Amino acid sequence: MKAIDCGTLVDGTGKDPINDARILVEDGRITEVGPAESVDVPDEAERIDHSGETVIPGLIDAHLHLKGTRSMEPFDWIRESSELNTARATADARTLLESGFTAIRDVGSDAGIPVRDAIDDGTIPGPRVFTSGQSFSQTAGHGDAHYLPYEWATSRDASGDGIVDGADECRKGARRRIREGADLIKIMTTGGVLSEKDAPSQSQFTDEEIRAFTEEAHRVGIPVASHAQGAPGIKSALRNGVDTIEHGFYIDQECLDLFEETGATFVPTLAIMHRLIERGDEFGVPEYGLRKARNASEAHFEATRRAYEAGIPIALGTDFLGPEPMGHGENALEAELFVDEVGMSEHEAIVAGTGTAAETVPADDIGTLTVGNHADVVAFEESPLSDITNLYEPAAVYKSGERV
Repeated sequence: MKAIDCGTLVDGTGKDPINDARILVEDGRITEVGPAESVDVPDEAERIDHSGETVIPGLIDAHLHLKGTRSMEPFDWIRESSELNTARATADARTLLESGFTAIRDVGSDAGIPVRDAIDDGTIPGPRVFTSGQSFSQTAGHGDAHYLPYEWATSRDASGDGIVDGADECRKGARRRIREGADLIKIMTTGGVLSEKDAPSQSQFTDEEIRAFTEEAHRVGIPVASHAQGAPGIKSALRNGVDTIEHGFYIDQECLDLFEETGATFVPTLAIMHRLIERGDEFGVPEYGLRKARNASEAHFEATRRAYEAGIPIALGTDFLGPEPMGHGENALEAELFVDEVGMSEHEAIVAGTGTAAETVPADDIGTLTVGNHADVVAFEESPLSDITNLYEPAAVYKSGERV
């Protein structure tokens, strides 16, 4: 058993922080938590002192890509072997864990499933990984490799098994991911920024195709996440059973009403847009991507503000890919933008990256420091409650009660 003394404890539920708190941990899970004076420490317990620090649940990035890429040049994405990228992804996983992210939701990669399994069996260190495997796109959609001949883009070696058309192909694709062990299904219901020949406003996949994905996923109890930037594609996704909306550049009032009606969560991924605009040209981001990012940026921030003010659940997700300027390790940028650009308090931003992100995964035993949950804990010498940028500097990270 372990007893962790905390100066200030933020439990991730949204409740007020607790000063002079204590957490008891046994077999990697929390057995008791509360004010230190009310939590007795057994004689045999190992004492861990963070009494002068702020302690929060392990952070969760609810939208990233564990791809192992190191370049923003699209042709590099196909030239490099999947083995090399998987090896790099293991390094990214360790970096994420050491930076305080004890769980991640990978929404589109070939490496996600094998890296998850290697972490789970103890072969490599890393956060808890929840992964969609490769995502799904229609032909000429956001996930299609527009810069390749069609025959190459749809080959298995180019991850072309993610290009599907018609409800039957969508249904079979979902079943294939379920067979591979995916924790969720990821689809694209609009165009995007880094796909050359479409636009964020364009709707993709028909209602029948979207329903094929959601029906198959929900049949086995896993969620569906949709890349959805324009309002028509957001509405189609929500009306047809999608559980989370990713990006949401052009959310309007009807979208907000559908969020409320369906209970869906919004994962805005402000961080990638911020980095694309701020530093993308330094690192070879294609001009069409920079142009589309600049055109959508203000609408994106405004949509996130509207969703926040409407009380829509918002989860932290960066959309970071691996290469600079979107390398893993600075994923707390999303929380910083929630405070600086959206108007969240520091406490609300922490909850977005813990309790709400856990609900987004979804996982019911992480994200909050409550009895029965995994003891995934991060301690900070300088409190992120007073300055959210302190999230970049964890003093200690624990996964299931073991220090990283």
